[in-house]
Amino acid sequence: MRRDVPLRRSLLLRLLAVTALVSACSVAATAWLAIRTTAVAIREERGQALADDTRIYDSLLGYAARHPRWDGVGPTVRALARETGHRIILTSDGRQVADSQSAARLRYRPPDKATAVIDPLAVSPDLLPDSASDRIDPRAVGPFELSGDERARLRGAARRRAACLRTVFGPGMTVVEEPSGRSRVGTDPPRDLDTPRCASAALGSPTPTEARALSALNELVDACLSRRHAARVTLTLDDQGKPRAEPRAEPPLRTRGGDADGSLVSSCLASSRAQQLAPYVAPAAALYVTSPGRSATTFFDLSAGNRARIAGGTVLVLLVTVTATTLAGIRLVRPLRALTDAAQRMADGEAGAQVKVTSNDELGRLTSAFNSMSSRRDQLEAARKDMASDVAHELRTPLSNIRGWLEGAQDGVVPHGDLLVSSLLEEALHLQHLIDDLRDLSAADAGELRLHLAPVDIAHLLAHTATAHHAAAENAGVALRVEAPGDGPEIQADQVRLRQVLGNLVANALRHTPSGGTVSLRARAAGGEVLIEVADTGSGIAADELPHVFDRFWRADKSRSRLTGGSGLGLSIVRKLVETHGGTVTVSSTVGGGSEFTIHLPHTR
Repeated sequence: MRRDVPLRRSLLLRLLAVTALVSACSVAATAWLAIRTTAVAIREERGQALADDTRIYDSLLGYAARHPRWDGVGPTVRALARETGHRIILTSDGRQVADSQSAARLRYRPPDKATAVIDPLAVSPDLLPDSASDRIDPRAVGPFELSGDERARLRGAARRRAACLRTVFGPGMTVVEEPSGRSRVGTDPPRDLDTPRCASAALGSPTPTEARALSALNELVDACLSRRHAARVTLTLDDQGKPRAEPRAEPPLRTRGGDADGSLVSSCLASSRAQQLAPYVAPAAALYVTSPGRSATTFFDLSAGNRARIAGGTVLVLLVTVTATTLAGIRLVRPLRALTDAAQRMADGEAGAQVKVTSNDELGRLTSAFNSMSSRRDQLEAARKDMASDVAHELRTPLSNIRGWLEGAQDGVVPHGDLLVSSLLEEALHLQHLIDDLRDLSAADAGELRLHLAPVDIAHLLAHTATAHHAAAENAGVALRVEAPGDGPEIQADQVRLRQVLGNLVANALRHTPSGGTVSLRARAAGGEVLIEVADTGSGIAADELPHVFDRFWRADKSRSRLTGGSGLGLSIVRKLVETHGGTVTVSSTVGGGSEFTIHLPHTR
């Protein structure tokens, strides 16, 4: 009777539930990742835009620091526009100085606020945080720019000092040229290189050009300090060629404002430098940087339309996932239901129930395995029935004989004497032999057959077996021979069980060998094995019957006559006992030419 699986335990429903949950989580994770990715992309774009602005600003600031006018800035502006992909416009005093898209049809209308103001005397700390404290671009050198001869002389002095410092401090000394053309020795990271051994008078004193510019700057600074009633200072150059103020040796000028402190001197020095450099740098200009055709908006602004698009996309993904999962689940459940029905039919008594194999995947292999199991179960059931029939047949004959003898004695037909006792004893012994054989086979099948291993001399074992069957061989008119070397191989085995194996084989050979024939027992070592052979010159076994020789209750004589065969369990017991010893047994035979059974046992060295 078929019983359907409850819906809550259905594999298809569970598969759909798990898939829907995974899909929902995937969609949510994808949406979150998209939002995060978009936000990161916007930040990166803004960062890139800021980097582009800083690059454009720094390049144009360097141009302004070296040129007194903007006349030749066009090529620089167009080159920066090509590199950054932006449109760059410069205006000064209300007029357009340069435009990277000068061929544009419409004239550019600048917004109210410029991107930046290009002024080398007032550098923006927002775009260049590392600018000098006086906000003057270091590339603006003006009258401090050295001549060619002065550059060459200082460069040579710097190289000589660098070579000297390498002998003191080791490698890492480089010659650095400042924007003014002054050379100095530098290290990375910076370190104190002051040593009298490598002092250089040329590098420590200003050149004539620097002296003239420094003198003019000193006058401007003194005038500024005088207006503020502060003491005058003396300007010198540091190792980078930058002016610095030092107090004069003369007594300071006492005023109502007191001594000139550091902030006042720095202020006057900065304003005086700007005044001195003004004729040498370009005038301030407004910078406009635009990105035509580009935007930095994001899809996920959580507006009503975008929320609807996200919801629609989620529903679509869920619908596609559920549909695909349903189809896959149906394809998965259909063969499982077929297997369940076949198993139920087997439980209801149908033998050899089979399921059609429709695929070559895991389910197909499961179906094939089920079909094989069903066929094997059918074969085992048939073998069980045959065995029960064989056992019943084997027990029926001796029991019928015993009953016949006893009924004859009861009716007075058979006299109570030695003949009756002998006949009953013979039948009882046959029953006992059959029961012992069945018990041995059952113990071997269950793995409960215990062996008592000890060293066994094969030659001695064969001789003992031949002696035990000598009388039976003489009565049958069969010659029993033993062919084994005196120093034959020795193995670890259970001598009693091995004698039982050989006894069964010899008894079987004597039973099927006619008078005048021969039964031979041989032993030899071959490789890592010991071979024991029992050969006869009997009737032999047909080729199509050889595979069944070791089956239970199999007889070459189909009449099941006890005169021509035993219980039919002897060879089955032989195979089980040999396998329990870790060996194998084989048979070869020719009809009319006899049979040969070979036992293969591991050799103990």
